[in-house]
Amino acid sequence: MGIKPTYIKSLGNELMAKNAGRFTGDFSENKQIVTEVSIIESKRVRNRVSGYITRKQNTKRVPA
Repeated sequence: MGIKPTYIKSLGNELMAKNAGRFTGDFSENKQIVTEVSIIESKRVRNRVSGYITRKQNTKRVPA
């Protein structure tokens, strides 16, 4: 959809590093996990971070 801002990437990468193995390829599950493990007041930012994490998880799983 475009280039993600660096703060979305850094938040997403930090959450994935701290909570390794907890995130899945499902956006709605990741949204709940991001809500539990972080304090992001903005719904839009939370959804963008969750979408970034979901995208990373799904691209990791695709066989080459």
